[in-house]
Formats: sequence, structure tokens, C-alpha cells
Amino acid sequence: AGPRRPKYDLRVAAYGTVDETNACIGLARLHAAAEDSTVDGMLARISNDLFDLGADLSTPETDNPLSFEPLRVVQAQVDRLESEIDTLNQALAPLRSFVLPGGTAAATHLHLARTVSRRAERLMVELAATEGEAVAPPALKYINRLSDFLFVASRFLNAKAGGDVLWIPGQNR
Repeated sequence: AGPRRPKYDLRVAAYGTVDETNACIGLARLHAAAEDSTVDGMLARISNDLFDLGADLSTPETDNPLSFEPLRVVQAQVDRLESEIDTLNQALAPLRSFVLPGGTAAATHLHLARTVSRRAERLMVELAATEGEAVAPPALKYINRLSDFLFVASRFLNAKAGGDVLWIPGQNR
């Protein structure tokens, strides 16, 4: 598809971190199936989408013709993710404090996945800002919305189990 890149290349780091996000989601799914089958189904779709995202990132857009049609994240995937955020958010009370990463097993793993997805987003934004590199806008939108989904899904699972774990500023002074 393109020239081989070293393991420390920014593009390799970006799609490797997307893969790491997916592994964290896999851990969350070990528990999510028992906590809420709807959320587990959403996570299953997202896991597949993240392979699409990895494929998108590993085949950068180029002026040179490819011998195959590269797989790209499309706006419909972003739209579905945003719809799922809205669906889960409707069941939640407004935030009144920062939320600590904890609660149910699935929610805690989703918080970890959220932080890893944020790192993937930072790498993808840096890659997009690099001269001679390209990242498709839907791919950037997807990874941005993913961290929001993971946060809302963790809150949703915790709400079903009694509520968020809230930060209490200065509690241990």
C-alpha cells in the first residue's frame, strides 16, 4: 500500500493505540454482557469499527493509485456513535461533579478505554498536523466521539448499579 514504516513512526503509534483501545473495550465486554446487553452490543459494534479505523489509518490517502479500495471510516459510523451517546445520556442525571474512574467492573474498564482512546486521538491529531501525512476527517470525528461514548456508557452502567463514583475535592486533606 505504501512504504514500510518503522515501529516508532507516528502513524504506527496512532493505529497501535487504536488497537490498544480496542483491547481495553474487549476487557470491558467481559463484564458488560452481564451488566447490560444493549451496551455490550454497542461495544461489539465499536470493536469492529475500531478495526475499520486501524485499516483507515494504516492506508493513508495518497495521490498514487492503490491496487485495492482502502477501507475508510464513514460519517454513518460517526452518526451511529452520536446516536448511541444520546440514547444512553437520556437515562442519566446531569453531572454535578467530576466522576472518578470506578464503579462496576465494566464501567471501570470503560474509563480505562476512554483514556487510551484520548491518547489515540492526540496521536491522530498530531499525525494530521504533520506535513505530508493525512487522516480522513471521519476518522478524527469517530475517535473524538468514541471517548465521549465510553464516558457516557460508563456512567450509564454505574447508574444502573447505584450511581457514579464522584470526586470530592479536598476530601483527604
